[in-house]
Amino acid sequence: METNEILREQILEIIKNQLNDNDPPETKGTFDRLKAQGLSDHQIKNMIGQCIAVELFEIMKHGKPYDNERYVKNLLGLPKEPFN
Repeated sequence: METNEILREQILEIIKNQLNDNDPPETKGTFDRLKAQGLSDHQIKNMIGQCIAVELFEIMKHGKPYDNERYVKNLLGLPKEPFN
């Protein structure tokens, strides 16, 4: 399995856990909001995954700690792509 596929699977697992645990609750709220707008589960998970990828990039590339405030802000901004 190539690296990108492993990372994608891990991000999908994070999304699944966040939805199941309702932690943070904004993940489920965002999922439900986007679903009501007519997006597919696949599209929504890809969008949420982009928000997670932003956090992972900041942690891995810049050594910054996880920023829940930024993550929630990016979730609430969907379907606009998160850039920060």
